[in-house]
Amino acid sequence: MMEILTEKKGRIGFIILNRPEKLNTFNVPFANELNDNLKRMDMDNEIKVVIIKANGKNFSTGIDLDEFSGKTHEEYRQIIKVMDEHNHTIANMKKPVIAQVQGYALANGAGLVFACDMAVACESAKFGTTAINVGLICLGPALPLSKLVGRKKTLEMVLTGEIISALEAYQLGLVNKIVPDEKLEEETLNLANVLALKSPLALQIGKQGIYKMQDIPYHQAADYMSELFASLASTEDAQEGIKAFKEKRTPKFKGH
Repeated sequence: MMEILTEKKGRIGFIILNRPEKLNTFNVPFANELNDNLKRMDMDNEIKVVIIKANGKNFSTGIDLDEFSGKTHEEYRQIIKVMDEHNHTIANMKKPVIAQVQGYALANGAGLVFACDMAVACESAKFGTTAINVGLICLGPALPLSKLVGRKKTLEMVLTGEIISALEAYQLGLVNKIVPDEKLEEETLNLANVLALKSPLALQIGKQGIYKMQDIPYHQAADYMSELFASLASTEDAQEGIKAFKEKRTPKFKGH
């Protein structure tokens, strides 16, 4: 059985976590397939937005604990690098990535949600950086988490391993929307379709700028964002967008 499934519907690409019998936990093949498919969809010109969702009752409950047995430090180093690779992959992608979350999103599963550009969760979803409860610690998930909630809340969540509700996750800014359980797929697709109609080039430059500005000093970031905006304004797509708005018609973006 394929551990990661993919699907394409119009402008939307779907990556489906498919280890429901193992609560969609990460192992090495699963993590590699996830990253390979994210990169493949980023290169597919027909796809404008990517949704990560999961088969079964739960989004993902982290790394399969069978991975933590009888390995050397160097072997663990290689394994953990693969498990955390989505932190790099999603941030480097040109296209928006949305997590569609049901059930439990724990440990590395929560980290995957936090690493996505946006997230929609059903009301019954639960989140937690829970590795501390088995004597480990959620350091990979702590990276995107800290960018969203700050140091104190990151420390609280990572060091206590407490599980929080979808409502608290929304209030903390960890998810963009919480929706009734039966509306999860519909509402996630609605958000994806809103993004898919935007200029792909503007989305790419906006995503690039927002990620980069968090890593550089304030005034340097201000100059960087101005330069990015100027580079976008000089493109054919920007001119087409402005012209279409004035002419009250749908723009025809070319990606340059």
